[in-house]
Amino acid sequence: MTSTAKMRWIFWVFPFFFALAISHAQDKQTRVLHMKVLDNIDPRTNRYTDLAFERAREINADLIILELDTYGGALNDADEIRTRILNLDIPVYAFINKDAASAGALISIACDSIYMAKGSSIGAATVVVQDGTAAPDKYQSYMRSIMRSTAEAKGRDPHIAEAMVDEDIDLDSISTEGKVLTLSVSEALTYGFCDARAESVEEILSRTGVENYTIEVYELDAVDKTIDVFLNPFISGILILIIIGGIYFELQTPGVGFPIAASILAAILYFIPYYLNGLAENWEILMFFIGLILLAVEVFVIPGFGIAGILGLVFTLGSLALVMINNDGMEFELVHPDEIFKATITTLLALLGAILVMFVGGVRLANSKFFSRIALTEVQEKSEGYTSTFYQSSLLGKTGTAFTVLRPSGKIMLDGEIYDAYTRGEYIAQGEDIEVISTEGTSLKVKKRA
Repeated sequence: MTSTAKMRWIFWVFPFFFALAISHAQDKQTRVLHMKVLDNIDPRTNRYTDLAFERAREINADLIILELDTYGGALNDADEIRTRILNLDIPVYAFINKDAASAGALISIACDSIYMAKGSSIGAATVVVQDGTAAPDKYQSYMRSIMRSTAEAKGRDPHIAEAMVDEDIDLDSISTEGKVLTLSVSEALTYGFCDARAESVEEILSRTGVENYTIEVYELDAVDKTIDVFLNPFISGILILIIIGGIYFELQTPGVGFPIAASILAAILYFIPYYLNGLAENWEILMFFIGLILLAVEVFVIPGFGIAGILGLVFTLGSLALVMINNDGMEFELVHPDEIFKATITTLLALLGAILVMFVGGVRLANSKFFSRIALTEVQEKSEGYTSTFYQSSLLGKTGTAFTVLRPSGKIMLDGEIYDAYTRGEYIAQGEDIEVISTEGTSLKVKKRA
């Protein structure tokens, strides 16, 4: 084929393929994932955003629109969400639909573009404690640094971002010293913290030139919603109450099975959601079971209440509180004080509730028909011929020596014979002199001889 013929062939064929390519481009729809954060930033929000981004990758989303209306929340969770957005290879647009305060401002600044509805605001990112006062400076310093670095990463003014945290920063007409910075829609537009005003997701897409699109509103499925429910501190408190109460009632009525089954189920429902959310670390769960083992040792092996019992309580309650806190090992520097306060109060209130249930429920259980079926409730009086004495009354007052250590139970030797014995709770070393003070029951009751 001559060069002239080739040119003629290209001249006729090229427009056809060009038109086909244009048609294909027009037919391709932009996939948009619309996610909503309309409450405080906490572990549930953290998990929701993680799952939403996973969904965006599954559907090959071209764009994510994150709708925000929040007054803030846990710093650690907000930082993890911020980092997740910065590392995402899909553009994320923030749609501030009224408020993006504190942690919400940090998340918004991490997004590629920011759109704000009429009457919205962004800023006021000072870290506060439970009573609303400013947290210690180490928390403010960390918040200032991540606000500044996030703004720099997205080409926004880092000094303005820092002024949202630090009331001592004076930016002339933008902010005055003594007040943290909060920007309205018009101010955010002026200083580069808002790309445009928009009242809906559709308006955002229209402003960015996206015409052919599909929107998927991301919502948790039934399983994830259930997990989300169990991350609520109130529900966590109820589960802790059941865990502690179930263990107590099982020890009071061994062999019944229901209390310990309820306790195990509550422990599963308590730990799994926090584990899936990345809060419950392996060592914290192990700490819980070590605490239970220490309590069992205290109850069954060395009766009384000593070091094992105290450590068992500390380990058990400590682990239940720690799984609610977003700590890194034993590092708590960046954990918001509110998180520690909330976890501690939840655990202590649950313990108090369990104690009340033990006292009130214990009395009702003892008087219930169910209890009478599984336990002997009648009194076998001595006057009716019943006796619990296995030894001759002549042994009363006898003296001998401790054949083994008594703490408080063990064995004693009387006149060359070995008997089972126990004390009133005191410790008696092997070889010490003892005196029998009661012969009732299957063991002799003794005391150390003065």
